[in-house]
Order: sequence, then structure tokens, then C-alpha cells
Amino acid sequence: MEFQIVEIEKPAEVNLILGQAHFIKTVEDIYEAIVTSVPGAKFGLAFCESSGPALIRHIGTDMELEDLAVKNLQKIGAGHSFLIFLKNLYPINVLNAIKHVSEVVNIFAATANPLKVIIVEEGDGRGIIGVIDGVKPKGVEEEKDIAYRKEFLRKIGYKL
Repeated sequence: MEFQIVEIEKPAEVNLILGQAHFIKTVEDIYEAIVTSVPGAKFGLAFCESSGPALIRHIGTDMELEDLAVKNLQKIGAGHSFLIFLKNLYPINVLNAIKHVSEVVNIFAATANPLKVIIVEEGDGRGIIGVIDGVKPKGVEEEKDIAYRKEFLRKIGYKL
């Protein structure tokens, strides 16, 4: 058994969702879940098939993001994993719709942070063990931090 850490390459302003699903039609069903949740969404999606031709299937509305998803999944190479890059929207806008896609088994991360994926390889298979999302805590929020959080959520429209 061999362990690896794969760092996701992406622009800082791009969000991502990393998950696991189980069937060839995953790319089409996740695509539909995103475009019906956020019309006009800019995203790219790639999915590692784990049997048959074992291809990286891909689809999206933004070719650069689609290519980026393929490039990163080539490094991850874990069967039945999927990676979605999102531009000008947040994972919170589409996450529940994606979780309700019948093929989706697990979501490992939904973030804009730097992300590292912990991989295990054994024989001819690879799997995702977990992720390292962002950085370690630097402290505990104080009153000024609470005020900032509340103001920020209202500024971006998530709270009234």
C-alpha cells in the first residue's frame, strides 16, 4: 500500500466540490443538478470511472474549468471520484442538489481553500482517504470576529 498527498491546482477565486459517486451517468446527472439549481452557472466537472474502459468522463459550461477538473482528477486517479470547479457561485448554492443525485455516495470537500487530497494506492486501485482543507485554526473568535462574521454574511446576502 502506498500513500500520497495530491494538491489541487486552481485559481484562488474558484470553489470546488470533491466527492465520490458510482455510475457512468454521474456526469450527466450532476450537470443537470447544477444547471437547474443555478441557471447560467459556470463550472467544470470530471468523474473517474472505475471499471470498463476506466475513463475520466467530463462535462461543464466553462471549458477552462472542465479542463482543470480533468487535469486534477488525472493526478488524483481514484475510482468513482468526481471534482467540480465553480466560478461565480458557491458550493452552498448547489451542494444539496448534488447530494440528492442518486449516484452520489460521499462529499469529501466543498471549499475555496487550498485543498490537499490524501490518496491510498493498492494494486491497480486508488482511493481517497480524506482531505486537508485550508489551514489550522489560529485562535478562537472574539466579539470583533463575531461581528465581522455576521456583517460579512449579510453583505454577501446569506443572512438578513
